[in-house]
Amino acid sequence: MALGDLMAASRFSQSTTSVSNHLDEFTENGNHVEEEGERSVYSSSSINNGNSNAHDLSEAPSSSYTAMTATTSMSYLPQTVVLCELRHDGFEDCMPAGPSDSGLVSKWRPRDRMKTGCVALVLCLNISVDPPDVIKISPCARMECWIDPFSMAPQKSLETIGKTLNQQYERWQPKARYKYSLDPTVDEVKKLCTTCRKYAKSERVLFHYNGHGVPKPTPNGEIWLFNKSYTQYIPLPISDLDSWLKTPSIYVFDCSAAGLIVSAFIQLQDCSTSSSAASVRDCILLAACEAHETLPQSAEFPADVFTSCLTTPIKMALRWFCTRSLLHESFDYSLIDRIPGRQTDRKTLLGELNWIFTAVTDTIAWNVLPHDLFQRLFRQDLLVASLFRNFLLAERIMRSANCSPISYPMLPPTHQHHMWDAWDMAAEICLSQLPTLVDDPNAEFQPSPFFTEQLTAFEVWLDHGSENKKPPEQLPIVLQVLLSQCHRFRALVLLGRFLDMGPWAVELALSVGIFPYVLKLLQTTTPELRQILVFIWTKILALDKSCQVDLVKDGGHAYFIKFLDSVEAYPEQRAMAAFVLAVIVDGHRRGQETCIAANLIHVCLKHLQCSSPNEAQTEPLFLQWICLCLAKLWEDFLEAQQLGLQADAPAILAPLLSEPQPEVRAAAVFALGTALDVGFDTSRDGHGDEDCDDDEKNRAEASIIKNLLNVVSDGSPLVRAEVAVALSRFAFGHNKHLKSVAAAYWKPQSGSVLTSLPSFAIKGSGSGYTTPTHYMPHGSIVPSPIAPLLRVGNDSPSVARDGRVSTSSPLATSGIMHGSPLSDDSSLHSDSGAPNDCVSNGIHSTRRPLDNALYSQCVLAMCNLAKDPSPRVATLGRRVLAIIGIEQVVAKSVKPAGLNTRPGESITTASSSLAGLARSSSWFELNGGGHLPLTFRTPPVSPPRPSYLTGMRRVCSLEFRPHLMNSSDSGLADPLLASAGPSGVTERSLLPQSMIYNWSCGHFSKPLLTAMDDSEDIVARREEREKLALDHIVKCQHSSVSKLHNQIASWDTKFETGTKTALLQPFSPVVIASDENERIRVWNYEEATLLNSFSNHDYPDKGISKLCLVNEFDENLLLVASNDGNIRIWKDYTSKGKQKLVTAFPSIQGHRPGVRSVNAVVEWQQQSGYLFSSGEISSIMAWDLDKEQLVNTIPLPQDSSISALAVSQVHGGEFAAGFVDGYVRLYDIRTPEMLVSETQPHTQRVERVVGIGFQPGREPAKIVSASQAGNIQFLDMRNTKNTYLTIDAHRGSLTALAIHRHAPIIASGSAKQLIKVFNLEGDPLGTIRYYPTFMAQKIGSVSCLTFHPYQVLLAAGAADACVSIYADEISPPR
Repeated sequence: MALGDLMAASRFSQSTTSVSNHLDEFTENGNHVEEEGERSVYSSSSINNGNSNAHDLSEAPSSSYTAMTATTSMSYLPQTVVLCELRHDGFEDCMPAGPSDSGLVSKWRPRDRMKTGCVALVLCLNISVDPPDVIKISPCARMECWIDPFSMAPQKSLETIGKTLNQQYERWQPKARYKYSLDPTVDEVKKLCTTCRKYAKSERVLFHYNGHGVPKPTPNGEIWLFNKSYTQYIPLPISDLDSWLKTPSIYVFDCSAAGLIVSAFIQLQDCSTSSSAASVRDCILLAACEAHETLPQSAEFPADVFTSCLTTPIKMALRWFCTRSLLHESFDYSLIDRIPGRQTDRKTLLGELNWIFTAVTDTIAWNVLPHDLFQRLFRQDLLVASLFRNFLLAERIMRSANCSPISYPMLPPTHQHHMWDAWDMAAEICLSQLPTLVDDPNAEFQPSPFFTEQLTAFEVWLDHGSENKKPPEQLPIVLQVLLSQCHRFRALVLLGRFLDMGPWAVELALSVGIFPYVLKLLQTTTPELRQILVFIWTKILALDKSCQVDLVKDGGHAYFIKFLDSVEAYPEQRAMAAFVLAVIVDGHRRGQETCIAANLIHVCLKHLQCSSPNEAQTEPLFLQWICLCLAKLWEDFLEAQQLGLQADAPAILAPLLSEPQPEVRAAAVFALGTALDVGFDTSRDGHGDEDCDDDEKNRAEASIIKNLLNVVSDGSPLVRAEVAVALSRFAFGHNKHLKSVAAAYWKPQSGSVLTSLPSFAIKGSGSGYTTPTHYMPHGSIVPSPIAPLLRVGNDSPSVARDGRVSTSSPLATSGIMHGSPLSDDSSLHSDSGAPNDCVSNGIHSTRRPLDNALYSQCVLAMCNLAKDPSPRVATLGRRVLAIIGIEQVVAKSVKPAGLNTRPGESITTASSSLAGLARSSSWFELNGGGHLPLTFRTPPVSPPRPSYLTGMRRVCSLEFRPHLMNSSDSGLADPLLASAGPSGVTERSLLPQSMIYNWSCGHFSKPLLTAMDDSEDIVARREEREKLALDHIVKCQHSSVSKLHNQIASWDTKFETGTKTALLQPFSPVVIASDENERIRVWNYEEATLLNSFSNHDYPDKGISKLCLVNEFDENLLLVASNDGNIRIWKDYTSKGKQKLVTAFPSIQGHRPGVRSVNAVVEWQQQSGYLFSSGEISSIMAWDLDKEQLVNTIPLPQDSSISALAVSQVHGGEFAAGFVDGYVRLYDIRTPEMLVSETQPHTQRVERVVGIGFQPGREPAKIVSASQAGNIQFLDMRNTKNTYLTIDAHRGSLTALAIHRHAPIIASGSAKQLIKVFNLEGDPLGTIRYYPTFMAQKIGSVSCLTFHPYQVLLAAGAADACVSIYADEISPPR
């Protein structure tokens, strides 16, 4: 199965294990109600049937509700699962690392390629004179280099042997320079060695010594040579040889007792390293035998068996094998010399044998040697690698003659490795063909099955292997197979499957040496290899980014651009090509330049344009990676940014900001953000930007910023974090203008702050600077009393009009600043408002300001981000504010008693001089209540006066932070702008870094071809829970509840402010409660143990609105809604201290003017995956939690605000709202007009609807609503003229209402410590009274009531922090 098909098959196995039951797929009259594009999660059914509604779980809209009575109970079990994507797993905790470019990963690269440049061959044969210490047997081994020395005159045979040895070595390294010395003297050897070293320079020298005609080496490690007249043997110490040859070098000693030389050499090495601190020398030794051994003399071997193994391995191996195989009787040995073909041609018999031999020896080495040693010996130097492969053969053959070749560095024994059996078999198959091939030159050569079998073995390993098992030993063979066209495709597919197992597999493959092969394959044009090569490169680059350099050097980027542009590939595979290109250009200027030259920008933008919403669904991964690729392409690269702007990139990217997948939106934000020129481009010329492009550029920047401001309140923290990063780039480039605008907010203005914000004009010149007087009403120069809090603007010494640097201290300019203890140093310039940006700010000084309204919207957006419910986004937001000089101030949370007094009210009495401060604080209130008091940095000039400080403390106990920078008198953001300041690198480090790119890269290092294993357990657990739920639902529906006052558990939550809201878990005996201060406690009521207790957030503004369970049939999540409309969703909340924030977002946008707090009302509907939120605002917001997006805003009638919300548990998209003025309205989000019907059942004096809910059962429009006055109305919203049942439950004091999901029972709570229980006919079933405790404490009113979803259990929370759980007489089913 080709990898492309594998990927296609797995493409769907990875999708969320849910059957999508999403609203976009509900159709009405065959038309889509919503035009938002299809849902991202593929489910098996929606794929197979195209777009038809293949969901047994979806229902028709309300028109046909009545026909649904026969539906199974399955309608009670929602199939939607949300917030379980990768992005929800620890977004807050970790900073993901992208592909590594650190040395740690790149250790697979051969340190530095080497080559052996010179070879010295020394033969001491002294033919016809035997050395004195050798007694030869008869018949005796005589062949040297396969030549019988006695077959010709001694001198001639010596020369022939020398020449032949030379040729044998040349076959392994043709480019080296060869010199040989026959029966030499010491001086000749010295001259030979020094010449070789001189010629080789820093390359390796090989020294080959054949000592068959001289005595054994001495125990001191001396080898023997001759004197001039050949009357004496002269010793040559190994140390002398070493001093002439120097390093790097490799020695081959073919003589008896060669081990003595190795020992002496090791001693020499030890002495030299201990005496000098020089690095260990790069010397390699190969010796024919141990110190006590003599070379084999048996006539079946040549005399130089060691040299023959090293230089003619195939011939040696076959001869040795024949004597041991079944062939040896019938086989003619002379045929071995006549094997047809060339060693380099793999399609011939000789070439194939050589290829198999290389694969076998490489495999043995890789499996037996330590990683580093393998790299050094088998991957660094071609000749060394060949010699060591052949050395493994020498060990095998010579050990059969009781001789052990040794090497330095030492190798583990390999002569019994089972891969030798595979070689023997392959050799036998090849030899059996040999007679035919020699006799008949036209005979067809049958290739060996060796490689096919080894690939099959590798495939078997892939089916059963894993990271914890032994690595597959066939990996080096797979590498060899890539060389051959016939096996290449299969090998690549298997290699792809292996790399997919994880980063460890990629590293193994790279350490085998796969890299140069797959790099070279990018030059092929074979179409079937394209997909798999893109996949393999994706895996390599996901591990190691440093390969970007090699790819650009070899022009590999063109291959991927072509693939990205091809239409026939799957979008996921094209996404991989976009990923590879993104890594190629990531922080790599050469890569950026070559890709721009190859027109990558236009290719990417073209594919973004054609993926318009009306086309078939485009793969989100593809869109995401095209955006990331563009972002990396023009990140800090001015030329690319300009090309992008010319190609209208911002307008093409803008529609992606409303894509359903948060990852795509975040990537689009990142691409827009990096298109802003911050001035980090190191390649630009000194004179900065061209002025002529400025207007063009400003228009583009303005449009980018407007687009970013649209998503600043996106539902996904992933997206908002990117917006914060992008705004920080903007703030960096437009620092001055933003600072002055931010300063203006804090100046007193006539009239409301908000109305005058966008309208103020900056009258200064290009710098956008003016004196504070311009902002003051009527130009009065009364100083703003908030000046002590401000520190804005240019921190360079201000320049007076005549160009001299003003050295006056801030306090000296008392003309402007009179009476203020701390100067605001934006006023440090001449009062005529002359521009003070003469001090050059480098590139930043050429910036022309954009529209002021845009700046003020930016500052507002930055402040909102700094108060974001997601801690990570808030941190980023605060860093952005720091760039424009607004210092974050630590807010001490005020004691609850003071909560009601707002900063504005608390100080109006303080002193009239603080009016300015009061007015400025209202800006924060209008922005959702001062989560974070912010101040400008205060210059350390003189201590503030106590009167100011007391006022300040009363505002919200501000702490002054010490400065973050050491530079005198400067705030964090200001040194960034000094042109003489540090280089761009340190400037970069102060900007918050985007994480979407690194985070997205993680996708490709995970397995892409196999589905995750745990899905079966998840499905099994879900089925079990569904079965349980259905059983309980049937019991509930047929239960006749009588009393429900059997208290089975009572829990003192120890909340200081009483229990505000509670929730029962459906499948475990757990109750979750929260108080006004958003402290959440989780309690097991069967075991009466506290499981966990944590705070929802650390902001000073507290107040809880609602607790909901999300995904109750799966790994359920706890949704906590705060009064201000902020939603936080937690997982693992039942384990002590293990709770993790999955996501957080502000669900309410835009307040009504003059409204102090929103009093958010929130409800979650699992069927549709929608979260509805409203409150004292003019609309209902509908959020799709799967897309993490605001998908609908339902307008409300003028001046009416919602006090209660309820969703239907059966009909996805339907919900009811109770209003402060007594109205009840039914909405259905699937209908075009949304509002289904309305009625005003509560007309008493206090008509506020306190509780509302759908009656149990499948009827779509039956609702119960209760007003504060104490009456409970039963409504059928299809007939809104009159209520069909009214219960007067509590007189004027109803505080809570609960309606059971499935049982015919409702409960209401009163401020008078009563709970009343009714059935659906309105008959009272009983009353639960809270009795005073024996200590006669007063018990608070009932603050919350909630039923168990599938059992008849009622949890009640009271204002005295007690939570009780009531059951019917019988104890509830366990």
